[in-house]
Amino acid sequence: MAEQETEELDLRTLDDEELVQQMHDDLYDGLADEIVDGTRILLERGWPPYRILTEALVEGMRIVGVDFRDGILFVPEVLMSANSMKAGMRLLRPLLAETGAPKVGKIVIGTVKGDIHDIGKNLVAMMWEGAGFEVIDIGINNPVENYLAALEEHQPDILGMSALLTTTMPYMKVVIDTMKEKGIRDDYIVLVGGAPLNEAFGWSVGADAYCRDAAIAVETAKAFLAERSRKQAEAPQAVLEQDNEPAALAAVG
Repeated sequence: MAEQETEELDLRTLDDEELVQQMHDDLYDGLADEIVDGTRILLERGWPPYRILTEALVEGMRIVGVDFRDGILFVPEVLMSANSMKAGMRLLRPLLAETGAPKVGKIVIGTVKGDIHDIGKNLVAMMWEGAGFEVIDIGINNPVENYLAALEEHQPDILGMSALLTTTMPYMKVVIDTMKEKGIRDDYIVLVGGAPLNEAFGWSVGADAYCRDAAIAVETAKAFLAERSRKQAEAPQAVLEQDNEPAALAAVG
């Protein structure tokens, strides 16, 4: 019996809306070559790099993140999706830098001293990047000095720490306590994660939040940055009202 041939989809025959939807599907299925092709086609059609990033790649990874959070997708599948996202980003990253495209925020992430596990950390880093964050991954087995150096060099919004061993997770407190001693703790949002951790542990070491998986890490990072932006926007108004208060009191008097 002759083998039935399947006709490959020609992405160039799709209009823009159809192509973006197909890229969401290809990201979900972890098809890196198709993501690269779709990204090239949109660039050829005059799409700005930032629009491709947000509408095709970030939105596609948001869908992946939702299904990962809900237990529909699992780590191997999400890693394939994230690697496909990175394939598209290799085309977009230099173009985004040229155009000065905005970033959601900047994050430094690394596994703590004594711990060489990195699969979970890598997944979180890729999901953050997929959500539009600039991510600096400092790798595994990081003493406090590595974290401090990365914070000073990159000035991120968020510090992420990972640990997979019960023997290494207490080192997160060493890093946070050192940040407090140096007076820089409140300059950063600190998120922690790893299999043996829980919310109570996160609070006990002085982190801002514990993230149980990569999808939650994305949601948490976005929520904290949104709250920080809201407070920063309100601060000038509060100062203005305070400055006007004496004049108002004088007028009443």
